[in-house]
Amino acid sequence: MSTKPSDPDPTRTTGIVVAVDGTSGSGKSSTCRGVAVRLGLRYLDTGAMYRAMTWWMLEQGVDVHDPAAVAARSGEPVIDSGTDPAGPTIHVDGHDVGAAIRTEQVTGSVSPVSTVPEVRTRLVELQRAEIAAALEGAGIVVEGRDIGSVVAPEAPVKLYLTADPAARARRRAAEEGGTDVAAVEKSLRGRDEIDSGRAVSPLTMAEGAVHLDTTPYTLEEVVDLVVGLVEAVEAHA
Repeated sequence: MSTKPSDPDPTRTTGIVVAVDGTSGSGKSSTCRGVAVRLGLRYLDTGAMYRAMTWWMLEQGVDVHDPAAVAARSGEPVIDSGTDPAGPTIHVDGHDVGAAIRTEQVTGSVSPVSTVPEVRTRLVELQRAEIAAALEGAGIVVEGRDIGSVVAPEAPVKLYLTADPAARARRRAAEEGGTDVAAVEKSLRGRDEIDSGRAVSPLTMAEGAVHLDTTPYTLEEVVDLVVGLVEAVEAHA
């Protein structure tokens, strides 16, 4: 079900992997999609894969706070990511769950599911398969929290995006239609703590990654910065 970007760059002769990690609300998704469109690359949102796994667990009545129960069934769902940056998709067992995985119930349950080692092992395998497929063409921009450190440590371009917590909360609240900013900031800080403290694949800046604080920039400016970095790396390859 994965698809190629609509306008691949015909001048690129070898595939490239752009690994983008960072905190929730730092602008990773919008930045990565913008960069992928500009450069004619595929795009993979690994966070959507963890949400899809979480949605399936909830649908099956699995207690998401029971690691053993989650681990036991983590190999069952068929998760398929569409990688066209102009319209990325996510399916579970053939069903489009793009909207379903963004509900409050899934958002509140994804952290305990994503900390289960068996879940991470399964999804990392799927993510590496998507990367391998994309390298048969122009390449891919992959976003998440352990891409540069675990999933694709050999990626020639690695970035770590952050932003001031208050700025992140304002952005996320605006995306969610005016949600209480203070509550969103508290939720984001809690997610940061869980992601950074988990035993398997914690959120961390990968060795060799470029740290980019997006707080003072517009989305277009961040995309320009990242595109410039990718083009500079390719020029010296």
